Amino acid sequence: MDQLAALSAFVHSADTGSFVAAGRQLGLSASAVGKAVARLEQRLDARLFHRNTRHMTLTEEGRIFLNRCRRIFEEVEAAEAELAQASRTPRGRLRVSMPLVGMLLTPVLANFMRAYPEVQLDLDFTDRLVDVVEEGFDVVIRTGRPSDSRLMSRNVGRFRLRIVASPAYLESHGVPRTPHDLAHHRCLHQRSPTTGKLRPWPFARSEAIEKVNLPEAMSATAIDPLICLAVEGLGIACLPPFAVRNEIGDGRLISLLEDHVVETDQFSVLWPAGRQLTPKVRALVDFLAENLFREDDA
Repeated sequence: MDQLAALSAFVHSADTGSFVAAGRQLGLSASAVGKAVARLEQRLDARLFHRNTRHMTLTEEGRIFLNRCRRIFEEVEAAEAELAQASRTPRGRLRVSMPLVGMLLTPVLANFMRAYPEVQLDLDFTDRLVDVVEEGFDVVIRTGRPSDSRLMSRNVGRFRLRIVASPAYLESHGVPRTPHDLAHHRCLHQRSPTTGKLRPWPFARSEAIEKVNLPEAMSATAIDPLICLAVEGLGIACLPPFAVRNEIGDGRLISLLEDHVVETDQFSVLWPAGRQLTPKVRALVDFLAENLFREDDA
């Protein structure tokens, strides 16, 4: 293992606190990572980690050395970005963190892959709050407005949620004309996988509407079962427009209470502040901004 690879093994071990986790990120065995760090310590004649059977923490020398190593890799990354910028051809692996709802955007990603065949997408789907820098993501895509000041961001599309039900359900239970009417209907809810709370339905805020108690016929942390159950006529669901575009288009679902749904959400693409936007990242950001939503989603 060359010196730069050994430095990479050390940085990943420091970031993850584990040779096993570092090896998983680097595609190496934990033993190979541990030996690389040990050889590095021997060459430096300094102990970089305090290690026991359960914990691994940086020594003071390790913390100082880690800061130096980060600068080295930042320079390497900047040099690579400059070369990539010079070539102007988006290429290489692109690590992207997307929310679970992003699985429904795979047709858009498929079109991106066709447009940029030299970019290898590495997608991680999760709703947890990821650390873009520490976990090595090139970009993160999230719903809502970004709040992390360490990150640059771009809004790539706004959308309005849809209240939907099947024709069979509406024929059996009646059509709700106001949000108050939902108190007498079977509501299918999305539950946040991180907080465990039901996601609110985006009605206009007023004292009267806020008092509406939406029944909980069922809840799920994923959107796919809500779509399926709504199509099967088992209740009314509140879903993103891109999730039910086909179902509304072919009549399997009907959009309801559109005049009362006023809150608009957005997708944002985020990347580390101060990091030069590489051609592959710029290509993804621009492509999503141009292709993610249609006008009727807003």
